[in-house]
Amino acid sequence: MFSRRFVLAATLAAFVAPGLARPALADDGKLPVVASFSILGDFVKQVGGDRVGVTTIVGPDADSHVYQPTPADAKKLTAAKIIFVNGLGFEGWAERLAKASGTKAEIVVATKGITPRKADEDEHDHDKDHGAKGHDHDHDHDHDHDHDHDKNGHKHDDHDDHKHEGHNHGDQDPHAWQSVGNAKIYVTNIRDALIAADPAGKDSYTANAAAYTAKLDALDADVKQAISKIPQERRRIITSHDAFGYFADSYGVAFISPDGVSTESEASAKDVARIIRQIKAEKIPAIFIENVSDPRLMERIAKETGAKVGGALYSDALSDDKGPASTYIEMIRFNANALSNALSQ
Repeated sequence: MFSRRFVLAATLAAFVAPGLARPALADDGKLPVVASFSILGDFVKQVGGDRVGVTTIVGPDADSHVYQPTPADAKKLTAAKIIFVNGLGFEGWAERLAKASGTKAEIVVATKGITPRKADEDEHDHDKDHGAKGHDHDHDHDHDHDHDHDKNGHKHDDHDDHKHEGHNHGDQDPHAWQSVGNAKIYVTNIRDALIAADPAGKDSYTANAAAYTAKLDALDADVKQAISKIPQERRRIITSHDAFGYFADSYGVAFISPDGVSTESEASAKDVARIIRQIKAEKIPAIFIENVSDPRLMERIAKETGAKVGGALYSDALSDDKGPASTYIEMIRFNANALSNALSQ
């Protein structure tokens, strides 16, 4: 019996012309670049400016943890000169997609140089680091049970063939962009990769990166100011999954989650019961629902505890152009203001 991975690779390969050479520049004269997901795509656009044509694989409000590549994605890779990925185990599908596509593009890991957090810090260490009360929420997830529905209620097929393939990040937390300090490292790596691929654009890429880094410095100061308005004892919230560990480390807010680091890591009944007891005992003030997560679990917890639903936080994806978080800077500022508004009262 053929595995799902083999079938995926064969399907993608069938749609890609063998030996297709990567172009130096696209027909519009721009450097063709692919970014694995929307947040990374925005970084590349900010640094690349008018010289770069950016295509994103996983778009706005979409979940990279559970993404399944398509033949159209393979074609995007064959047309690229550079493929930017987050790394740290975030895009479990990226390596096999690149292999199936036959792309000759340079693959650049944008988190190079970032010190990764351990994934278990997300589950156990926030309270110790940020002054909240000790929490009894060690996770007993059974990662082998089926996940029947996605955020839209659609059933996932073939999970028995590849349970969590590509969605278990191991011992590293991949959500490094949640720290604005880390975002500046992404920008440096992107700048250097673009210069290497397009030396004629060095001055442009250098100037764009410097201007964007200055904006990130201002953003970092704004986030610290917004969080400073929250009383220390109220800096504890519940979120859908552990995507905010780097934010917590940088800005001093404890994020508690019934799920793991991946959105496909489901909470057991024991985990949910423990979270409910914890909210009631410690009077945790707010629950936030992430834009890429199924809201039903968090709504149930809110109903059973009386905790306020503080709204949505943007974790692994931007909003679309009409939303409040269509760029990275808008996303971080939106999240900081949402936290401040919900927890300061």
